[in-house]
Amino acid sequence: MKLMYEVEDRPKLTQTLVFAFQQMIAIMAATLLVPMLMSSFTTGDGGNVFFDPAAALFGAGIGSLVYIFFTQKKSPVFLGSSFTFLGAYAAILGQNYGYWGVILGILFAGLVYVVIALVIKAVGSDWVNKLMPAVIIGPIVALIGLSLSGTATSWMATNGGDRYSLITILVGVITFMAIVVASIRGSKLIKLIPFVVGIGTGFLLSLVITLIGQMFGVEELMIMDFSFLKEAFVPFTIHSLVRVPSFTIVSAIKSNTLSSIDGAALSNIAITFVPIAVVELAQHIADHKNLSSIINRDLIKDPGLDKTLLGDGIGSIVGGFFGGAANTTYGESIGCVAITGNASIVTIATAGAGCMILSFFTPFVAFINTIPKCVMGGACVALYGFIAVSGLQMLKKVDLGNNKNLFVVSAIFVTGIGGLTLNFGSNPTTGGSLLTITSLATALILGILTNLVVNEWHLPKDEETDGLTSVVKHMSDVEVEDTNANS
Repeated sequence: MKLMYEVEDRPKLTQTLVFAFQQMIAIMAATLLVPMLMSSFTTGDGGNVFFDPAAALFGAGIGSLVYIFFTQKKSPVFLGSSFTFLGAYAAILGQNYGYWGVILGILFAGLVYVVIALVIKAVGSDWVNKLMPAVIIGPIVALIGLSLSGTATSWMATNGGDRYSLITILVGVITFMAIVVASIRGSKLIKLIPFVVGIGTGFLLSLVITLIGQMFGVEELMIMDFSFLKEAFVPFTIHSLVRVPSFTIVSAIKSNTLSSIDGAALSNIAITFVPIAVVELAQHIADHKNLSSIINRDLIKDPGLDKTLLGDGIGSIVGGFFGGAANTTYGESIGCVAITGNASIVTIATAGAGCMILSFFTPFVAFINTIPKCVMGGACVALYGFIAVSGLQMLKKVDLGNNKNLFVVSAIFVTGIGGLTLNFGSNPTTGGSLLTITSLATALILGILTNLVVNEWHLPKDEETDGLTSVVKHMSDVEVEDTNANS
């Protein structure tokens, strides 16, 4: 696609600040939600362990800067709190391992990426394009967007709660439409900040509806939650303005429970986290191939899969030490790059630094938490939709009239959308399985196996030309079509 700003470009300072803020609000709702969910998990003795959303915001910011460093400022994507490990957190906290159990689990997960990165450094990454050509990676990327779509529609329909509302759906639709109009009809600058425009529109509309609801006592219209602002400013103290986040490593040291982590506990923590990290490798590759097709560069080769894995793994470890949640490349960030055409690494770095700085400002964190979920749901319709469409775009050069390709794509879509998971063992603490291979990973595994079967267990010599290399090579065709569409 045609980019407004390339990876190396440096927009003006004022523009960079606005672009970075857009990236921040795109990733912030999900990033702050993870520690809130973690704090709701019950420990083995019936209590709870608090994970500070502001600390998670700081962890996401510093993790993103670490990632940018390891990828040599070539991969413009933000790292945010990962939802994939929520089951692992629940299991570890349920066994009373507390903060140290979570930190050590994140450490184990990050080290998996480090080890795999060192292996890839030794053997190379050419196998990636051969094992996962466009006929496989295209549907997988599309699945990433489609699998997230349930979150967007749920937020619109229930505003993050459990009560269906046509009002919140209307707010979500108006938010989405504002993004569409800003992106298609706006000026050159407005086209670069459609999410600021859309989410701002949705926020103001929600505020008006909520005030009307309070004025006439109509509970259904009170879609905005002001409790976060009340907690921040009532009573008003210095912490209402500035507060040092409750960093997880500090909370762990204060808990003085490290001595309870023995060899058996370490083994249990590793068994819980390591398999999930291995499964996450599939999404890491898919995210970077998707981003590659958007910025017209093959990130698997330059800076290299080994460096993106190192950045992701070490960035997750560093971020987890501060924020208590493992980080991962965010589809919301990739979607933001795709829609705005702004791939400037300076924007991502500024967003990372901005998250770190603003995590100390109580009003900002409270304001972000006040944005209704239905507004973010409307924005995510665009974000997740672009991820799905970019995956389908990778299939453009794949001959689906050929049954070999048709079977591969069919296997991936049906098992992925159908939600087929592979569950192994039983976790006595949570009552669930000990290890779950997600539907996305299951679809990828079946897609690879099907591709090998239809090709008689070997890949054709020209298979790589169907992969990402071909996608990037033909991006000029897509640019022409995009230009005509915008005209």
